[in-house]
Amino acid sequence: MRKGIVMIWLFVLLFGIITLFWYNEWKYSLPTPVPESYVAINTGAKIQLPESLKAYSNKPIFLHFFNPDCPCSRFNIEHVKSLIKQYGNDASFAVILMTGKNYSEKEIQRRFDLNVMVVRDSSIAALCGVYSTPQAVIIDTQHKLFFRGNYNRSRYCTNKNSNYAQIALEALLHNNYAITTNPNAVKAYGCQLPNCKK
Repeated sequence: MRKGIVMIWLFVLLFGIITLFWYNEWKYSLPTPVPESYVAINTGAKIQLPESLKAYSNKPIFLHFFNPDCPCSRFNIEHVKSLIKQYGNDASFAVILMTGKNYSEKEIQRRFDLNVMVVRDSSIAALCGVYSTPQAVIIDTQHKLFFRGNYNRSRYCTNKNSNYAQIALEALLHNNYAITTNPNAVKAYGCQLPNCKK
């Protein structure tokens, strides 16, 4: 009898874990709701960069909008670091910290092993039309918006055919301004700003 109770308890526990995992997969597979006050910023629009990013004017700028409390942001951090490693000589990378919590820039660099500038300035999200994390924004050397969107169709960034941000960065680095962006690339997924809600 005792063995039977343990087996039932283990089954209930396993069922709960599977249900929780499935629920999170489903929840984060839905697009992030567009805020009522959202103002879209079109591709090609000039972005007035803040002083903290003005030094990045001689290369394309890759902005990673990141909330350390957003599960989706944490899922793709390894992918972001691989992009920094691969393209760090050709583009300037910066992490835009999107959280109300009191994380310091140095703490984020140390905690996530990031060797790029971390900027705490939530106004940059509105400048670029970002309303969820994680999001990638690529700005060309003329300070015009080239790409704003998702990293990948998969929340773990494992589908190489849908590496949207990487595809856009490659296109820009090869002066290909005529790329057609997949509609899934520009639909926001993840945690809604500013409070990591879904």
